[in-house]
Amino acid sequence: MNIQADGVPLPKRYWAILTVALAISMAVLDGAIANIALPVIARDLHASPAASIWVVNAYQLAITVSLLAFSSLGDIYGYRRVYQTGLAVFTVTSVICALSDSLTTLTIARILQGFGAAGLMSVNAALIRVIYPKAQLGRGMALNSLIVALSSAAGPTIAAAILAVASWQWLFAINLPLGVLAFVIAMKALPNNAHKATHAFDFKSALLNALTFGLLIFSIDGLGHEANRLLVLAMLAVAIVVGYFFVRRQLTLSAPLLPIDLLRIPIFGLSICTSICSFCAQMLAMVSLPFYLQETLGRTATQTGLLLTPWPLAIVFVAPLAGRLVEKKYSPGMLGGVGMAIFAAGLLLLALLPADPSGLDIAWRMTLCGIGFGFFQSPNNFAMLSSAPAHRGGGASGMLGTARLLGQTMGASLVALMFSLFPMNGTRNSLLAAALFAICAAGVSCMRMANGVTKKMAPG
Repeated sequence: MNIQADGVPLPKRYWAILTVALAISMAVLDGAIANIALPVIARDLHASPAASIWVVNAYQLAITVSLLAFSSLGDIYGYRRVYQTGLAVFTVTSVICALSDSLTTLTIARILQGFGAAGLMSVNAALIRVIYPKAQLGRGMALNSLIVALSSAAGPTIAAAILAVASWQWLFAINLPLGVLAFVIAMKALPNNAHKATHAFDFKSALLNALTFGLLIFSIDGLGHEANRLLVLAMLAVAIVVGYFFVRRQLTLSAPLLPIDLLRIPIFGLSICTSICSFCAQMLAMVSLPFYLQETLGRTATQTGLLLTPWPLAIVFVAPLAGRLVEKKYSPGMLGGVGMAIFAAGLLLLALLPADPSGLDIAWRMTLCGIGFGFFQSPNNFAMLSSAPAHRGGGASGMLGTARLLGQTMGASLVALMFSLFPMNGTRNSLLAAALFAICAAGVSCMRMANGVTKKMAPG
């Protein structure tokens, strides 16, 4: 199905959004649910806890190193084709994960599953840009932000619920019926992008990209987890050298894999920086807070889940509102700046909790954080995508996902570093650092107001 001049007509638009929502939910959830099951998987597969961490790391690493490559393939061959291929790979490898009888097999399957997830994440925002009319792109971005936020937050709860009634294999097996359903809907409802790139896929750039981001992620993670400092510094040095040649190559290309040409657009570049800072702040809080709630306050795992719930619940209500405000010509820079300021205030209030807080003390601060993040994410994604030319939607979508993953990786690693440096106050210092990142994000977001974000889409 070829795309119409301005979005997919109703009711087919609803089906197109449903398949995108199903797939991105599964991809994001599978990045979160495995954490809860690691102890069970390690025991069942007779693996050490340290070795079992690769069940999580393999998936995240595969996504990070291949996201931009799949974005480029989307621009060349069509977002629909990349999405459907990614969905098929993700679904099949989910079954292989469920049938794995050794840690090695499971880790390999998780790598392949990560490549499938990268195919989905790389073009999901670009597909939303094609599915929705230009005048309604704000609500499309709001829906996408809402799905990603809820999937990330709900992962541990869903995993705990499944493990309460079934074995860990069902965490992956449940993707089979959902994946088949999403694929069938995609065949009938997803549109093709009208503008496709004419250049060939750059395999050399894809390799340099994988090495740069792979080594960068390993070195950031190593700094946070007190790995061998010499090895970490060596990886970081190699990442910088390879990255230099990677960027240098991109500067010579008319359609680079790393969209440096898009980063030269002030709105796009500022939105990327804001996104990295915001997701770093979010991860600093979400990873450190459970330790505080359970180890310091003595709350159970169930109580911890309930106390964290106001955060994503607030996003449910605020993200659609933020999307509508963007459509009504409110500045994304202003909305993002206000959102990050509210987010920073919530983080600071959490850091300054009394010694023995009540559930209400915690819950309203969590709600404030959710309100701030909800006001930020949809306008930020809107500004990022609408500032890119239509035929570079895949590259813009890939950068959106890469910024999120880099921010989350930095945040998780900084939590480990904070707990290492401040054993007695790791959560408090993590929250203070998160507030600082949120304040930086607010400042960068407000800079976009001076660069004139408009309602018009960038030219094709």
